[in-house]
Amino acid sequence: MSKVCDICGKRKWAGKVIKRRGMAKKAGGVGRKITGRSIRTFKPNLQKLKVNLNGVIKTIKVCTACIRSGKIVKA
Repeated sequence: MSKVCDICGKRKWAGKVIKRRGMAKKAGGVGRKITGRSIRTFKPNLQKLKVNLNGVIKTIKVCTACIRSGKIVKA
């Protein structure tokens, strides 16, 4: 099943995790050094809801941002 909001089209997207070592300058060190970067994914918070779309009740996947903003009418 796809991780896409049926209302706004929000989907998963990629970012990076940065690994660091060393002591911070304000703690008396020479600064934090980056030792590696790896790719990770950010996933939307999708919920399955029964929604009234044009008079028809359907079960769709909706992100929580659309639920909070009132873009849908729950059935």
